[in-house]
Amino acid sequence: MSSLEQLVVTAEADFLAAADSAALENAKAKYLGKTGQITEQMKGLGKLGPDERRAQGAVINQAKEQIEAALTARRDALANAQMQERLNAEAIDVTLPGRGRSIGGIHPVMRSWQRVEEIFGSIGFDVADGPEIENDWTNFTSLNSPENHPARSMQDTFYVDAQDSTGKPLLLRTHTSPMQVRYARMQQKPPIKVIAPGRTYRVDSDATHSPMFHQVEGLWIDTDISFADLKGVYLNFVKAFFETDDLQVRFRPSYFPFTEPSAEIDIAFGSGPLKGRWLEVSGAGQVHPTVLRNMGLDPEQYIGFAFGSGLERLTMLRYGINDLRLFYEGDLRFLKQFN
Repeated sequence: MSSLEQLVVTAEADFLAAADSAALENAKAKYLGKTGQITEQMKGLGKLGPDERRAQGAVINQAKEQIEAALTARRDALANAQMQERLNAEAIDVTLPGRGRSIGGIHPVMRSWQRVEEIFGSIGFDVADGPEIENDWTNFTSLNSPENHPARSMQDTFYVDAQDSTGKPLLLRTHTSPMQVRYARMQQKPPIKVIAPGRTYRVDSDATHSPMFHQVEGLWIDTDISFADLKGVYLNFVKAFFETDDLQVRFRPSYFPFTEPSAEIDIAFGSGPLKGRWLEVSGAGQVHPTVLRNMGLDPEQYIGFAFGSGLERLTMLRYGINDLRLFYEGDLRFLKQFN
């Protein structure tokens, strides 16, 4: 056996003895590296004559190809062994019962949101959606709350690091009332009948308030809309929402900058655990003439009413929930009751 044939046999044995990829690469360097034995054989060809160099070079190349083939075969064997080991470690027992994925449900506040849209949709109200990041004019000034107006202090809010075209900071809307002006300015002319449900934000963080809450704004503008229409619409709404005719509605004089006159709306149930108790559910009033002008309407020609109700408050009354924080704690024991 020639020295090159012996070299191939030795290389094959060393490759087979390599237990992992690192050991195999070390063995490769011994034969095919820069200072490996095959490389040294190739360097010696320069000392031979042309004919002898050609013949010896062919023999060395054949030995090199055999060594490389043995190296590739061992690499594949190690890779297959490693994959098989991984598969064995990650084996799945298909006879075990499967892990089922639970089906999600609708949050109770979202149920109220959908219910409000259905009820008002049944009496001809459109549903409008608008941005949660508002500018100062739409959120305050257009609703008759100019800069430094004391009513703004009741709606401390969150400002964002951006400005509108006038240089005033943008803010997270404090109510869905900005949709009154936005929607009215998109319409050609009254009648305007719309509700605007959505998320709102104020700096409140006690047991009865949340810095984020949901509100539904209602607006009806035409040539002859009165407080009587407001009472009729809202009474119809709460009877449908709570699924009972055994309740009353009352209006208490109040103040809102965007309505005049203004009122708080209370309801009282005739039966059940809340029987006889008056509970505030909404603020309302006839749309202020300044707001009508900002809508692009003539207050001498058009009149209407607006109201704003908290969806959390309505949901708590409907389901008998006594703690607002339950809505946002993510406790499945609580949330599964509604699905």
